[in-house]
Amino acid sequence: MSRRRRAAVFAALAVLAAALAGAIVDGYGSSVANSYGALRQVVVTRSALAQGRPLDPATLAETVELRRVPARFVPPGALSAPPAALGLEPVADLPAGSYLLASELRPPRSPAPPPGLAGGRRAVEIRVTGTAALEASGPLPRGARVDVVVTSEPRGAGPGRTYVAAEGVPLISLQPGKATLGLSRGQALELIGAENFARQVTLLPAQPPARASSKASLAR
Repeated sequence: MSRRRRAAVFAALAVLAAALAGAIVDGYGSSVANSYGALRQVVVTRSALAQGRPLDPATLAETVELRRVPARFVPPGALSAPPAALGLEPVADLPAGSYLLASELRPPRSPAPPPGLAGGRRAVEIRVTGTAALEASGPLPRGARVDVVVTSEPRGAGPGRTYVAAEGVPLISLQPGKATLGLSRGQALELIGAENFARQVTLLPAQPPARASSKASLAR
């Protein structure tokens, strides 16, 4: 056999071997795909997610990505699209590379109410004209109790009436000219109304129960 003919035979055999190898690989790939199931789209964390961090659109764009995974490896509850997690927060820290599961997400928890707002009280902001006595007592912790004293405008020749409009209510915040208090509905209505006719609304440190009764004897 001439050298040229031998070279042609070897080339033909090489092509045939390559074709057989390709067929084997394709068959193996199909077998693997059939074993693990069809590919499914899932949401995977690209970077770590902190517990309690709400997932807004910007956070999702930065921290998650889509991948296609054999169905056999997809855990129950895996999300298939990022919008399904929008507005939720992780119940625990999630490392990078984690599947994003419905069971690991929850709606954001409501912030804890300010101190003293139990029992139907609500945070109400009122205008105040006197806080000197309160400030003289030193820094007060959030939720400290105060008395609200109202002095009405005088009627005729007589002096205005001074009375305790709300007693022992929690102070939530204090700013120049205004205070936010934890008030019941009745107290809120009274103080909001007092803002329209009072000459002065003063905050005083709440007195101990033994002395509180004496406040009823304020000048009227």
